[in-house]
Amino acid sequence: MTEPLNPGSHVVEVELEIDQVTIVDPAEATATVRCILGPVRRGARFDHIRDAAEAIDLELTQILAYGRSVEELDPVHTAHVTLRGTGVQLLASATPHSGWQVIQGTNPPL
Repeated sequence: MTEPLNPGSHVVEVELEIDQVTIVDPAEATATVRCILGPVRRGARFDHIRDAAEAIDLELTQILAYGRSVEELDPVHTAHVTLRGTGVQLLASATPHSGWQVIQGTNPPL
């Protein structure tokens, strides 16, 4: 049996589907998202867009659900989030032809 590299850590994979995105500046975007794998916690890092070759490095810095700041977003729930880092220009709003873009990453350690 293989031992975990870091036995004290619990890496949790997370995914968000992007509905609408607004690029605020080259290092920040806000988006309406739906959690499809989680829960996703504030501080989560996203390093991949599903079905895309380009790498991203985005941190989830804010989650607003029903107008209130929350620490995490459970699966199937929708929220308005702020993402900061490298790769915001690769994010795209959903269209009837493209569908929803999915970003994938991990939650911060507890």
